[in-house]
Amino acid sequence: MLSNIKINRISQSNIQNVDFDNIPFGKVFSDHMFIADYRDGKWCDPRIVPYEPIAMSPAISALHYGQSIFEGMKAYRNPEGKPLLFRPEANHKRMNKSAERLCMPNITKDFFIGGLLELLKVDEQWIPKKDGYSLYIRPFMFAIDEYVGIRPSESYRFIIFTCPVGSYYTAPLNVKVSDNYVRAFPRGTGYAKVAGNYAAGMLPLKFARQEGFDQLVWLDGKEMKYVEESGTMNLFFQIGDTLVTPIAEGTILEGITRDSILKLAKDLGVKVEVRKLSIEEVFEAYNKGKLKDAFGTGTAATIAPIQTITYKGFRMELPPVESRSVSLKLHHALDAIRTGKSEDPHGWMIKLNDKIS
Repeated sequence: MLSNIKINRISQSNIQNVDFDNIPFGKVFSDHMFIADYRDGKWCDPRIVPYEPIAMSPAISALHYGQSIFEGMKAYRNPEGKPLLFRPEANHKRMNKSAERLCMPNITKDFFIGGLLELLKVDEQWIPKKDGYSLYIRPFMFAIDEYVGIRPSESYRFIIFTCPVGSYYTAPLNVKVSDNYVRAFPRGTGYAKVAGNYAAGMLPLKFARQEGFDQLVWLDGKEMKYVEESGTMNLFFQIGDTLVTPIAEGTILEGITRDSILKLAKDLGVKVEVRKLSIEEVFEAYNKGKLKDAFGTGTAATIAPIQTITYKGFRMELPPVESRSVSLKLHHALDAIRTGKSEDPHGWMIKLNDKIS
């Protein structure tokens, strides 16, 4: 791993100022961050420094032409208090997939996972000890050429910072199906974790929240017919005894939590279908009494139950969350693995001192 990493520790930790029983999501940041630069065709100068504002030229490419990608993951503690990291190799793989789409360089495993593990060793005390809390990890990369002209940048910066968090959503969601805006189009960037994908959804979400909804459900950008995602989450619907999730065909982000749920559902003997799912089929299932559950999955949200779905003024009220046996079992199984309370049959969890091949 990174033998030449430089570490500049903060003079005094900020952790004593944090109320770990009341942590707002994404607003409290740990003491340090990992930084590396891409210059002359290679990654170099790996370093851990105090978390602080970053200086940049007003002319950097990322600010003008959008070469910016990111990832999200979490670290937990097992019952003995030892830190555990959930599926970082999957995040590394997906980040390079995003980088390729935006004509950015791949980040090596040494710099991505090696830098992350070293950062967590420095800031290990920031990983919450309380059940229901975790350390959210944000790796991101952006173009830093000082050039106001449209071409791929030749230099980039990679940064990882972390923040202790509680739940992203604290109550079941009321969602609205978007029929005026779409998130992604075929052969676009919908499958990549690109900053601009999220910016494009902010205006329609603003309108939805003004109407009292928590999130939007996106339909496909070609026919406005098939269900895709909800906000920053992949979607699952239980129709009868079958769990259905939209197929990722280039317009849907292949979520790591989504993939984990698919594998755990198979482990638990739950029937799963990964396929196109129209909003009409969802309504038909509801009208026939077959829509038993709906939930979103993502790193921040984990499994977020959906209470109501509204489309063109029609509101579907789903069963109480406590009665949804399938999603509750999946949530419990995933949480038990991530916190070291049960066996890890898929080899997802990594300890800080594990060697990464």
